Amino acid sequence: MSEKILMLGNEAIARGAYEAGVKVSAAYPGTPSTEISESLVKYDGVYAEWSPNEKVAMEVAIGASISGVRAMASMKHVGVNVAADPLYSVSYAGVTGGLVLVAADDPGLYSSQNEQDTRAVARAAQLPVLEPSDSQEAKDFMKFAFDMSEKYDTPVIVRTTTRLSHSQGLVELGERVEREPVPYERKAGKYVMMPGNAKVRHGVVVERTKKMIEDGCSFPINKVEYNDRSIGFITSGIPYQYVKEALPNASVLKLGMVNPLPRKLIEEFASQVDKLYVVEELDPIIEEQVKSWGIPVIGKEIFTLEGEYSANLLREAVLGQDLDLDEEAKVPARPPIFCPGCPHRSVYYVMNKLKIHAAGDIGCYTLGSLAPLSVVDTTICMGSGISSLHGMEKARGKEFIKNWVAVIGDSTFLHTGINSLMNMVYNQATGTVVILDNSTTGMTGHQDHAATGKTLKGEPTYAINIAALCRSIGIEHVVEVNAFDLKEVERVLKEEVARDAISVVITKSPCVLLTKPAVKKYCVAEPEKCKKCGLCLKPGCPAMAKNEDGTISIDDTMCNGCGLCVSLCRHDAIKEVQE
Repeated sequence: MSEKILMLGNEAIARGAYEAGVKVSAAYPGTPSTEISESLVKYDGVYAEWSPNEKVAMEVAIGASISGVRAMASMKHVGVNVAADPLYSVSYAGVTGGLVLVAADDPGLYSSQNEQDTRAVARAAQLPVLEPSDSQEAKDFMKFAFDMSEKYDTPVIVRTTTRLSHSQGLVELGERVEREPVPYERKAGKYVMMPGNAKVRHGVVVERTKKMIEDGCSFPINKVEYNDRSIGFITSGIPYQYVKEALPNASVLKLGMVNPLPRKLIEEFASQVDKLYVVEELDPIIEEQVKSWGIPVIGKEIFTLEGEYSANLLREAVLGQDLDLDEEAKVPARPPIFCPGCPHRSVYYVMNKLKIHAAGDIGCYTLGSLAPLSVVDTTICMGSGISSLHGMEKARGKEFIKNWVAVIGDSTFLHTGINSLMNMVYNQATGTVVILDNSTTGMTGHQDHAATGKTLKGEPTYAINIAALCRSIGIEHVVEVNAFDLKEVERVLKEEVARDAISVVITKSPCVLLTKPAVKKYCVAEPEKCKKCGLCLKPGCPAMAKNEDGTISIDDTMCNGCGLCVSLCRHDAIKEVQE
């Protein structure tokens, strides 16, 4: 009997790729996709890397596929935007070895700046999309995707969502199937995407799509479940689980391939039920196509375009049951706040004191927009902080940005920030960029990157020197400073923001969750010395609290001993102690 184990959806995706014989995997960490690569790297026979960004990851996978092996790239939905340039082109070019992109969407915005639906991107790029509903299917669909990729000469997108990525299910393990690389053959007409070749390849894509629409009607991943035929549902992915929970006796067409749609199969199912619903999270991708064929369906007129669905949501929308939809969400809230001891807190405290505005970026440091620090004014996408500051200066002049900086993390700086900084140099800008270097990709769970000195496998490698990199592109004023040295951070920021030039300030201190000192330090308040000035509370450390009498107390189970409060207290009412 084969072994069955509990697996996260992301772990199952990695297992499916492994069993399918994948040779190369490239990714940039982004919730909810991160655990795919972290799981895949543990398997022998697979090369897995963190790439500096999603575009590079996609191109690495494309190159591996062209060389003749099975390859994949993994990223979150907004990462697909970064990878869009090579993705749209490789749709025309096709594959040699199977090529799969795993794109993890985030309905509900648990860790993202938008609810973008990857299926819409796939339609524009004319790429097939598979969508599993549980961990077992996540593994099986990956194997199907690689076979499909090679059969139809196309990259295949496997779309997941946060709920699938981070929920567990039983998975039956199989053996890895080793595949010999396809012998390389030069095919310039296929892989050189200049206009003359691309015109020909576009025709191939059109015919390929027609074939998949026809064949999809018999794909085993598209399943019809006839029960009560008075009501039917077309659905896919995690919403299938909600349909089965809310209306277990209804008939269901469960689509494993959500682009292109198997039209004849859908028309046949629609003819067999009296009332038809389309249940899909986010955009009405399936609904609009089905309606365009003249099939009457009920969809977004009763279901929301926003957020995650649930069984209760379906019961209320379809059955009209008056349910408290908030009951499911009544769990203790975790406020968005920096961890105790976070080095970003001290830097933002100084910025707030100096009344500096920050053009922000994607990462833990985005939380600097919230009270009591309230420093970050803008956050658009990865790498945008530096470009936004540049745009402000060009639009309104140097005087406008005299109390502005751009803030960006070390991983995000290498992702796309470096391009924006080069643009500032090239276009003779003025402005200060603060790189908050905490030696990790913090927001997604402490992954290494090109400046940490370790690969995804944990192997030592060259660590890019960020300060030297900034100097190498022509920036004369580059200063490194300890993030917890408040006086020096203040002095440096005052000096650099006042410059009539480009300057870079690198605040250095590792993420507190990475450092494990041999002896734990923490801070202790001495209420009898406290003057109730509240200065130590201004940075908003969650380990600190104001007592009823106005003095402060520190939760030693939360305190990480960073010493920020000690340095702020003018009355010697807080001291550092060791366990």
